[in-house]
Amino acid sequence: MKIIAIIGSPHGEKGSTAKLTRLVLKGAEREGASTETIYLQGDSVLPCLGCDYCHKKGSCFQKDSFEEIRRSVLESDGLVLASPNYISNVSAQMKAFMDRCSGMVHCIGFQGKYGASVVTSGGGDEEPIADYMNHFMMITGIQSVGSVWATMRLVPGDEFPQDIATRAIDLGKRLVSASKNKEVFPEIRKKMDAFEQRMRTLMQYRKDEWPYEYEYWKKFKDLR
Repeated sequence: MKIIAIIGSPHGEKGSTAKLTRLVLKGAEREGASTETIYLQGDSVLPCLGCDYCHKKGSCFQKDSFEEIRRSVLESDGLVLASPNYISNVSAQMKAFMDRCSGMVHCIGFQGKYGASVVTSGGGDEEPIADYMNHFMMITGIQSVGSVWATMRLVPGDEFPQDIATRAIDLGKRLVSASKNKEVFPEIRKKMDAFEQRMRTLMQYRKDEWPYEYEYWKKFKDLR
């Protein structure tokens, strides 16, 4: 079993977000999963150009790391998304990755995987950002098992308090357990079903403009 963590922090592996994410991955590894961490920094994933190329052709023409990262997620069993709180939202690095997943949203391309989200901040208000990342996962087909966050001004010293560390490790364990057991979360599944119907209608409406996605839906989702 493989868990991929994508960290959208300009501080990379040295930041608080990475540190908290490592605890989540530690929990996953304790349950037998292998893990990989991808750091989004600088020009590793460029902003979306809104050109519709991916909807027409199935991939992006920009020469950066996005397609490689996308393949890594497709080949994994679980995804951890991690971002600092930047003005009540995810970082620019994480948002660029999300925007570039437009084709995966339209095709619900990560369907069957499980996920979790990680947020850190200096002053608080992490939960809405965790919810936003969980929503993103839902519309790409990923069932999130939950989130963990930390307000760094409340963290004394260099180590996370035991309660936060325990929640992070348990979240990683929960992620692996849900994936192994193919759990279904009824509330998430209900939202997924509604979103799938929305995308089904969109594909019928844009079938001439977005030939790759229309053919994908015909082949894998029985669109008629």
